[in-house]
Amino acid sequence: MEEKTPLLVVTGPTASGKTRLSIDLARCRGGEIVCADSMQIYKEMQIATAKPTPEEMGGVPHHLFDFLDLDEEFSVAQYCRRAKEAIAHIAGRGKLPMLVGGTGLYIHSLIDNVDFDQIKTNEPLRKELCLYAQENGNEALFSRLKEIDPALCEKLHPNNLYRVIRAIEVYHTTGVPMSELQRKAKGRESPYALCMIGIAYDDRQKLYDRVNLRVDQMLEAGLLEEARDILSRDAVRTARQAIGYKELIGYLNGEIPLEEAVENLKRETRRYAKRQLTWFRRDPRIQWIYPDLLHGYDEVFLSAQKILEKSGIL
Repeated sequence: MEEKTPLLVVTGPTASGKTRLSIDLARCRGGEIVCADSMQIYKEMQIATAKPTPEEMGGVPHHLFDFLDLDEEFSVAQYCRRAKEAIAHIAGRGKLPMLVGGTGLYIHSLIDNVDFDQIKTNEPLRKELCLYAQENGNEALFSRLKEIDPALCEKLHPNNLYRVIRAIEVYHTTGVPMSELQRKAKGRESPYALCMIGIAYDDRQKLYDRVNLRVDQMLEAGLLEEARDILSRDAVRTARQAIGYKELIGYLNGEIPLEEAVENLKRETRRYAKRQLTWFRRDPRIQWIYPDLLHGYDEVFLSAQKILEKSGIL
């Protein structure tokens, strides 16, 4: 039997502390990070997507990170192909591949070997659905998806138009909801020897407090200027999907006060964190670390080290 490639996954909701932990683990274990964040893959969207700075990366190589132009579409199938190549390349050089991020669809499609490549695209249907959303709004199209795949809608935001259209397309092509295809894929054997670590908070309010603080820090770092610049360009569709921009559009257009826009941003980010937790809680392979039940970051890091050592993937 072919030996499986070791893969360390570090995941969890936004603002939980994945970035710092993953970089420290990579330094300690000779790891390289493969991004599993559907917005950090795009160039220029620095502040809104909470990309680590070069200083924070500390020399740790990052793959599938900050490489796509804003006007480029990128499917889950494309992501999986690129991620598999990156993981194989990292492992082939004797390094530990680390999949890090909070986009559950990316992570589970990759590690559970979901095959989207056999589902062909339907360009006329895509154009029809895109026109429907333009004429009736993203929420109206999202409601159509909810009728055929309510389980998937628990994990998607209505403004994630590309994913919503793709999910409807998959159903019309196969007659099977995308969530069901994903569920069936979990029965396949993963090509990886996995160790999955999740970061969360036992007290949900503490996570929400971290979310609120992160938004304040983003604004101090220049989020408004970044949003104004990116939303003024032609590649608005990608930016509108990113939490951090779309909530500020009303303020930038002079329609609502800044305080209201900021509160909307905090609320939507908290809701996103909740959706991420709902997704990841369903995976029994994830071993959770709760920083609010430990005494400082050193204990968080030690706990992660122990989980990794006991996994036997090294």
